[in-house]
Amino acid sequence: MRRFRRLLVIVVLIVAVAAGINRVIQKSSADDATQSTAQPTTKKKTTTTKAKTINWRQPSENKAYPNLKQHPDAWLDVNTSKQRVYIRDGQQILYTMYCSTGVGKNKTPHGTYHIQAERGKFFYNQGSGEGARYWVSWKDHGIYLFHSVPTDADGNYIKKEAEELGKTAASHGCVRLSVADAKWVYNHVPYGMKVVIHD
Repeated sequence: MRRFRRLLVIVVLIVAVAAGINRVIQKSSADDATQSTAQPTTKKKTTTTKAKTINWRQPSENKAYPNLKQHPDAWLDVNTSKQRVYIRDGQQILYTMYCSTGVGKNKTPHGTYHIQAERGKFFYNQGSGEGARYWVSWKDHGIYLFHSVPTDADGNYIKKEAEELGKTAASHGCVRLSVADAKWVYNHVPYGMKVVIHD
């Protein structure tokens, strides 16, 4: 009987100790949970990418224009949805230019064309009230052109129009480029170079 009582006492003690340990564990877990929710949350630093300002007077990229003598099969890929002109050799992009293509009923015609013989340093269109510098024809012999952002009759750049470069379609069908890019195209893009225009 004594042995039974001792055994019973031992069992009760073991159960009591186990219950106490369990309470301590539960309390500790609850405290940890309270601490973790009570601690101030550290805010993640959000970095907002500032929209790149496009300088419509300067080259579109901070690197040299491609040497077309080293890329005899280069061509001009005009993407009207991105408002970009890619100078490509095969599928490799050699250089990317900001552009503004035709808007509304004056959308830039899509298709495959080739640089034509006509080019010049300045034109002014009385009907549209705009001109441009460094123009190169790619369709209809002087109608559809690559050229600089627009100017007035005196050759002064129209800032409001120029600031649309690379952001939205804004032309009467031509492909507008920055002043530096248009000058490079005028000076370096050869007669017959392929031009592909698409969305």
